[in-house]
Amino acid sequence: MVFMLEEIYQQPEAVAKAVQHGDASVQKLVKELKQQDVRYVVIAARGTSDNAATYAKYLIEIVCGIPVALAAPSVFTLYEAKLRLERCLVLGISQSGQAEDVVQTLASARAAGALTACITNVADSPLANQSQHVLLCHAGVERAVAATKTYTTTLALIALLAGQWAEETTLLEELREMPQRMHRVLPLDSHIEAAVERYRYIQECAVLARGINQATALEAALKMTETSYLVAKPYSGADFLHGPIAMIHEGFPTFLYAPDGRAYPFMWELAQKLRERAAEMIIFARSPELLEFARCPIRIPVDVDERLSPLLYIVAGQLWACRLALARGYNPDSPRGLNKVTVTR
Repeated sequence: MVFMLEEIYQQPEAVAKAVQHGDASVQKLVKELKQQDVRYVVIAARGTSDNAATYAKYLIEIVCGIPVALAAPSVFTLYEAKLRLERCLVLGISQSGQAEDVVQTLASARAAGALTACITNVADSPLANQSQHVLLCHAGVERAVAATKTYTTTLALIALLAGQWAEETTLLEELREMPQRMHRVLPLDSHIEAAVERYRYIQECAVLARGINQATALEAALKMTETSYLVAKPYSGADFLHGPIAMIHEGFPTFLYAPDGRAYPFMWELAQKLRERAAEMIIFARSPELLEFARCPIRIPVDVDERLSPLLYIVAGQLWACRLALARGYNPDSPRGLNKVTVTR
């Protein structure tokens, strides 16, 4: 049994559980956010959790109108800086709750007057013990080193927080429908398993998205890097045009994550530019018009609010990473040199 694949398939139920059980905890946090008139958010995280933090930055700013900064934990851990954090929420994200620098960031922030909260999968973890508010993923044990269900449950809790904070009922209703939509993406597995054979020997690639799916590009690239040991370079599509596009040559593997929404027109124009350079495009999208650019089209068979699309599109990205690793003869559950819990200070 490949645990990573099994845990990918567990995600619809895990997300449903996270939203159901997280509702009361999020309501309690939102009540205090409003009582304290919190004006900005700082998020501390590492690795996959940091990619979830990128989603949180986009979503909270778009939905709530609250500025969000991604913390540099070394500011606290190495330089022992004292920040003024009144009327600020400092949110720590760590699947294990054992990231020492994230824990220390929250401890320093709490001492500086910030309201603290965390998202974690472990209720009795150091991070949970340091936080005033704890939002649990309720994802169950994750045995593969590569995080899958702890990532999507974290995204779900972020969406729940943003929706409740902004009293955005449409977003919350769509969020509760996400498990059913995720179920509809999982049958892509057989198509992806066949498609990865063409790419089993690639050594490097670019992974592109724009806007709120920048988190998807970052996480999809990380999953390929840690399970297949290739150099997957994630970029914002906009940043990509400011220099990195020079790396594209004929046949260069280029992944595009491009759901319908505000970012779609840009991604369509980017695909045109990549076609002019004869890039080998692997495109994850719903639009037939965009998929025509692809050498390898992965059609997402679900219409989804762009603000929630990272929960859906990363499922296909996870399947791709897992199937590619298996095609290359690697064990995605236990990548070389990696442990489930990585401790940094």
